[in-house]
Amino acid sequence: MKQFFVALAVATAAFAASAQTAAPASAPASGPAQSAQQSKMGQCNDKAGPMKGDERKAFMKDCLSAKVSQTDKMKTCNADAKGKKGDERKAFMKDCLSK
Repeated sequence: MKQFFVALAVATAAFAASAQTAAPASAPASGPAQSAQQSKMGQCNDKAGPMKGDERKAFMKDCLSAKVSQTDKMKTCNADAKGKKGDERKAFMKDCLSK
């Protein structure tokens, strides 16, 4: 029974910690900006490879703070614009690329 309460306490602490690092409730949870950030995070994560600890942390900070090239931005916006046509696509691409 004691092990159950210890496990419950650890799970509660982990949940509380993850809730504190989550995006604020006022920020939108979806959209092109988030998918662009997720894409960038995935790319940086792939480049980080087997790095660990402080080395990985420093690499990820540098990688994520780097400016996104226009080519990468175009790829991301094109992927997000799938299914849109005509004026809707044109407006979406203009908005997406200006960010």
